[in-house]
Amino acid sequence: MLTVFPVPAFNDNYLWVIHDGTTAIAIDPGDATPVINYLSAHDLTLDSILITHHHGDHVGGVAALLAWCGKTIPVYAPANTENSTIKARSHIADPNNNVLNGPLGLDFQILSLPGHTLDHIAYYDMNHGWCFCGDVLFAGGCGRLREGTPTQAQHSLAQLRALPPATEIFCAHEYTLENLRFASQVEPNNQALQERIIIERKKRAQNLPTLPTTIQLEIATNPFLRWDIEDVRRKAAEVSSTTITENTPPEIVFGEIRAWKDRF
Repeated sequence: MLTVFPVPAFNDNYLWVIHDGTTAIAIDPGDATPVINYLSAHDLTLDSILITHHHGDHVGGVAALLAWCGKTIPVYAPANTENSTIKARSHIADPNNNVLNGPLGLDFQILSLPGHTLDHIAYYDMNHGWCFCGDVLFAGGCGRLREGTPTQAQHSLAQLRALPPATEIFCAHEYTLENLRFASQVEPNNQALQERIIIERKKRAQNLPTLPTTIQLEIATNPFLRWDIEDVRRKAAEVSSTTITENTPPEIVFGEIRAWKDRF
């Protein structure tokens, strides 16, 4: 049986570790120390590293992890060779192919998800219904557009929205309560959202992670996946003084809500 564990790091990162009790995969290890501590405490052997994008809080611990391993292991990362921060990449995670991690029997489909960064990818295992999406989609929110455009980001989120509803989303930050505070400003009458806020507050009060989330829950409560909901379109028009109708392209609605979140 496989376990997925959120190793906390920095102020609000989760560095995900998948393991079977013996062998482990690390995803986006921005800091080596907490990952090494977790692997050592559970007597786990690191088999491979998966990277979603090139930001330092996702790749900063790779070199130290490789040194700790004392052996060569695969490091999967996006294909954008201009990003010199992924110097340790040994295998390109190509959206046109699958990444096979034999020891754990995982078969990841690689999704190209530009927006937060241009090279951003996600690792989706349909057999378990797991998606490790870095900073593209958060619980109740989405990543800032550091490099991409609103159109790119909305199209990327549309890919995630199209995944099976029960798909579990393992994103990289504990931003949930702040994201839901913003979401409640977008849709104050969303009952599912108000119920979720109560649940997530209880988790954080006990120092429990609010992740993983699910596609179904995000579609019901996350304004960045709800560009086709009338209340979201109305709020986008209100905060941008832009004429928005039911025929307005979703990337426009998304872009106005994302721009408001940046000012929020």
